[in-house]
Amino acid sequence: MKTPVTDIWQFEMTLSRRLWQWAMGSIVTGVILLFSGAPIFRGIGGQFTGWGAIDGLLALFGRHRAGRQAAKVEVHTSQYQERERKNMRRILSVNTGLDVLYVGGGLLVAKSKGRDDDVWRGAGSGIVVQGAFLFFFDLFHAWQLRD
Repeated sequence: MKTPVTDIWQFEMTLSRRLWQWAMGSIVTGVILLFSGAPIFRGIGGQFTGWGAIDGLLALFGRHRAGRQAAKVEVHTSQYQERERKNMRRILSVNTGLDVLYVGGGLLVAKSKGRDDDVWRGAGSGIVVQGAFLFFFDLFHAWQLRD
């Protein structure tokens, strides 16, 4: 049985916290891999660091937005909450589709440019891992907001 989301701002704070944790883990892992010496790991590390930085910024923005919105009295009405829930679900659903493209793009990079270059193979592999995580992350959170 579905547990309904009763406060979209609390949901967005939770989502942002989870994305922040992934971002920090990606950055730490990426930096370690960048200094590993192996070209394929440097390629993966560069992607992890870059994607982690972007995800971290998105998480900070989401947290800031949710905190500001939650402080407003008028946003706690059921109508407002429902509208924001639908908007968030739509955003997460679109992102889920984009994540499929990221995975496909990463595979393409790994198979084309990475055919003869381990750094590019690693970069493509890093994109696949990041895109796959975001696919399941976005899908899971969109599913929690279903009607």
